[in-house]
Order: sequence, then structure tokens, then C-alpha cells
Amino acid sequence: MNYLKAVFWDYPQYTEEQTLVPALEQSRRSSLFYWFLTRFLEHGRVIDVFRYFRIEEIAENLSRLRLSPYANKKWQRMIEVYGNHPGR
Repeated sequence: MNYLKAVFWDYPQYTEEQTLVPALEQSRRSSLFYWFLTRFLEHGRVIDVFRYFRIEEIAENLSRLRLSPYANKKWQRMIEVYGNHPGR
């Protein structure tokens, strides 16, 4: 099953990893990065978010994102739980 479809149901070009990864890497140098991160935090599974983003990146940018109250609370908790573990 392709879980990227849950994140990018309306952007089918990003539902395949071979097109997503280069776009995501290129976005890290622009404001588009926040769009990708927001999409993942709102609609992706935790395991998928951690596949593409480091917990430090999430923690560093969480306050800049427009997330739903539920997603914001969820990711604040994830940062509390996983943010203090080396190697993550």
C-alpha cells in the first residue's frame, strides 16, 4: 500500500518516492520545505514522517507551521518523547 497517497492525494506527482525525494531535498533550501513538512505532519503516519524528516527538523520548525490543534499537540508530544534520544 502506498501511504504517500494519504499525504499527497491531490498532488499525484508526489505519491511516488522517486519523485518525492528529489523535490523534498530541493525544497530544503526554500520556503516550500514548510509546505512539505506541514503536509506530512497533518496527514502522514508517524513512521512516514520520520522516514523523511529528522525530529530535530520538526522541533525547530513546529512553531512556524500552521497545523491543526490536534496535529500540533501530537507533534509536540512526539518531540517530547523522541527528541531527547540520540541517533534519531
